[in-house]
Amino acid sequence: MNPNPEIKVKFVDLGAQYKILKDEIIKKFDEISSKGAYILTDELKKFEKNFADYCKVKYAIGVGNGTDALFLSLRALGIRQGDEVITAPNSFIATAGAIVAAGAKPVFVDVKDDYNINPDLIKQAITTKTKAIIPVHLTGRPADMDTILIIARKHGLYVIEDAAQAIGARYKGKRVGSLGSTGCFSLHPLKNLHVHGDGGIITTNNKELYEKLLKLRNHGLKNRDECDFWGYNSRLDSIQAAIGNIKLEYLDDWNKRHKEIAAMYRKNLSDVVTVPVDKEFEEPVYHNFMIQGDKRDELQKYLLERGIETKIHYPIPIHLQEAASSLGYKERDFLVCEAQAKRILSLPIYPELTDGQVNMVIKAIKSFYSNKNIKMSKK
Repeated sequence: MNPNPEIKVKFVDLGAQYKILKDEIIKKFDEISSKGAYILTDELKKFEKNFADYCKVKYAIGVGNGTDALFLSLRALGIRQGDEVITAPNSFIATAGAIVAAGAKPVFVDVKDDYNINPDLIKQAITTKTKAIIPVHLTGRPADMDTILIIARKHGLYVIEDAAQAIGARYKGKRVGSLGSTGCFSLHPLKNLHVHGDGGIITTNNKELYEKLLKLRNHGLKNRDECDFWGYNSRLDSIQAAIGNIKLEYLDDWNKRHKEIAAMYRKNLSDVVTVPVDKEFEEPVYHNFMIQGDKRDELQKYLLERGIETKIHYPIPIHLQEAASSLGYKERDFLVCEAQAKRILSLPIYPELTDGQVNMVIKAIKSFYSNKNIKMSKK
């Protein structure tokens, strides 16, 4: 088999989307550049209002990236040195990294079959130092927010939604990002709604928190000349905000296509691998479509040899990363997360993917398991 095959199905294809929106984006870029207004302008305010309206919240604050959205939320809520924040160990490293950057300690809780934090295990992780919970709506599927919010209220904890992968998803009819103290979104190029570089946004219904976040992202400034407190520099620039505004108009259609592709994978692959199944209370957007299968690494290699790119999100859980060694966790501390990490594989899923390409992926996966005569395991 050719070790460098022609890629027939890319894992992502950002250029394809740009070609569709090229004229709109170039026109807006030229308009902003001609004015020379790049930072904290009406273009950003417009995007913040539109984003807030989309998520059905009162306020939205554009920031530099999704990690800053988490970090600034923690800082605005008073999280500091010595505090503990509960989250899941199977997210991208940025979730725990933001907690550490705020001076707090990440405390991990195992996950369920949907890759989201297991609420039944949260209570036993709460200590006198616990100040917040960060549920991660991983792969674009909402966590069990009702149970999490009940626990948080009982123990006086903040809930910060890591909705980086879940823009547009709904939990019991409500948009993610509207349920916790804040919602934190990434506009990174790999997300369902993305700009042309890094970007992030925070949502909230709390006016006091909103006003504090506006200052926190801009050095703590009350106005150009007066600084109320030490802050940070994390502002979504006008060009990125304008691109966000253009793309927000298409987001529901794009998410619909994500769900169509997810349905195709689910229907055709459920007899050979473990596929995600929507729960009654959720409306996912499938930023990633993750299957679980035996001989995962062999499968990934087999697909690549046939020109199909896949990824693993994520092969090493956070608690087993070298960066987390000081937290004192070890292998077998989170059995569900660790078992999933050995079997998960993310398939290509994006709006520009054709049905023909989706079927090519399906055919190749079925062929692999047929050739290997592997009996599906539900581990």
